[in-house]
Amino acid sequence: MASLSGRLTAVLAVAAALTPVAANPHDIVYDARSPIAPVADANSLSRPSRRGTNEAPNGYVPTEVSCPSTRPSIRKGSNISDEELAWLPKRRNATIPYIRQFLERIAIPDFDSKAYLKDVETDSTALPNIGIAMSGGGYRAMLSGAGALAAWDIRTDGTTKPGNLGGLLQSATYLSGLSGGSWLIGSLTINNWTSVQESVNYGGIWQLQNSIFEGPEQYSLLGYYDDVFDAVKDKKDAGFERSITDYWGRMLSYQLVNATDGGPGITWSSIVDDTDFKNGDAPLPLVVIDSRNPGETIIALNSTVFEVTPWELGSYDPAISGFAPLKYVGSEFENGQLPKDKSCVRGFDNAGYVMGTSSSLFNQIILYLNDDNSSYVPDNVPHFAIDAVKDILKALGSDNDDIADWSPNPFRGWNKGKNPFANNDRLTLVDGGEDLQNVPYYPHLRNERHVDVVFSYDSSADTDSFWPNGASAVATYQRSLENISEGSSFPVVPGQDTFINLGLNARPTFFGCNATNTTTPSPLIVYIPNYPYVYAANISTFQMSINTTELTAIIENGYSVATQLNGTVDKDWPCCVGCAMLARSFDRTNTTYPAKCQSCFESYCWNGTIDEKTPAPYYPKFVSTAIDVESFAHKVLGNSITAAVAAIVAALTLTL
Repeated sequence: MASLSGRLTAVLAVAAALTPVAANPHDIVYDARSPIAPVADANSLSRPSRRGTNEAPNGYVPTEVSCPSTRPSIRKGSNISDEELAWLPKRRNATIPYIRQFLERIAIPDFDSKAYLKDVETDSTALPNIGIAMSGGGYRAMLSGAGALAAWDIRTDGTTKPGNLGGLLQSATYLSGLSGGSWLIGSLTINNWTSVQESVNYGGIWQLQNSIFEGPEQYSLLGYYDDVFDAVKDKKDAGFERSITDYWGRMLSYQLVNATDGGPGITWSSIVDDTDFKNGDAPLPLVVIDSRNPGETIIALNSTVFEVTPWELGSYDPAISGFAPLKYVGSEFENGQLPKDKSCVRGFDNAGYVMGTSSSLFNQIILYLNDDNSSYVPDNVPHFAIDAVKDILKALGSDNDDIADWSPNPFRGWNKGKNPFANNDRLTLVDGGEDLQNVPYYPHLRNERHVDVVFSYDSSADTDSFWPNGASAVATYQRSLENISEGSSFPVVPGQDTFINLGLNARPTFFGCNATNTTTPSPLIVYIPNYPYVYAANISTFQMSINTTELTAIIENGYSVATQLNGTVDKDWPCCVGCAMLARSFDRTNTTYPAKCQSCFESYCWNGTIDEKTPAPYYPKFVSTAIDVESFAHKVLGNSITAAVAAIVAALTLTL
């Protein structure tokens, strides 16, 4: 049976100049005589060797522990943390051989990359600083993004062959995700920085063929619900608030974390103890989350955006401008300090809860347990699960069921006069895409991080046909013009209608090519939209089960998008990726752009043209021949949940 990499090689070798087909999944007829094979091959299974540390003292339950000699406190958000500053040289040095190999392999004509980078160990001026951002969008985003990361990962078979981009991931310093994108980067990071190929081929994780209501095949239904709901009940009994996100995050962990019962004791802060991470051999994982007080409506212009690193939870935004030590979130901080009569608490930052918070819009799915007529919930779900959901709904109300409760509020009394949570006992956080910034650019834009280029993969479902239209980049740009974005910068982008009318959402586009056009330094943005190259990967955000056939097809489409069909759509694409990596470096060193880079920028840089007329309905055509898959019934959640989520998003969209 073919491995993932074998199928990728076969599919991506197809020439691009084939008859296009309408990329509407309802109109496509797949040839059932030639299905792609299931991923899990008994001969290719390899278990991720290690995983995030089980550091929580009492499983899922936050628990009092002895405080360190220097008591934890909140730090000012005027700069990156001391821990990140100490880690950065390790990571930057670790990227050097991969950047060298990558640039030597793609061989930009009339440019000697070896000579250009010869002194970067002692003078990093020429060394590019690379970020990668993975958008939200449920399993569509997780798997399409996985295809892109697989294409950029030198560990994926075949990625060093001509037309491929293996090594770009190893060249990156920062890797951000939100919502479905956080599932991707979280799963890879928590599972010992494993590869996409290994995650797919090992049957212990990414078992998406069963819905989250059913749990993985190796667990009985009753045992699954017992473990999930007992853990959350124990947290409540210990005196901590619970929310729908507790259940969502615990269930999500069973699919994403390679540990018994989804690793109830595995914390996000435990990443700092992973050998690869400590040595700088993996990029810094950054999860983006929004804050929302109960009853509040947020948009890009008024949202307070939080980031979660392995060291901290906090925000650079003026409203908070502070960071709490993630390991000790759950402790009762007051005015930025932990009072002497208060104990340190560990274990609140469960890895699944972090990923669940960034995707809390999916709390709507758990609410199906409260629907007696739902066809998506197994008949024998235990009554205690249904009763628990009802109890929380009574306490929260239906308007606040997307909230993740991070109480006690670590920012109570902090930054008074600006902090909307300063007088609150509770800190309530929500899905990182609720403010329409569905691509997590936020962490890469901080001036003190000095990011040169952000390779961003957008799997948003902005159009009626569930493809992106640049709305996320537009929201981030509009926010960058406000005081709330002090200390960061984002290049100019056009409106969504221009994205569609000029085809900027149909191919990779570079924004910010001319660095002199920004008042403060901003990274070059390489915007890569999800698009039907070899599969209609525009599945519903709320599709809750995906068989291995479709899982493979979506990943392969993401791989095809990221490589432009192994460079068959544009043979210069690998060179253009290298030029994007080096653009800000060339500016710093006053190096004239090689002729090939000038040509690349003419091809891929947005030239400032605006076309804001109302676009026609958007149904993109396939770039190549559609993958043949077996017919199967999509298990997509019904219209009621789509309407519920649409109601949340529609109110925000009207503001743009």
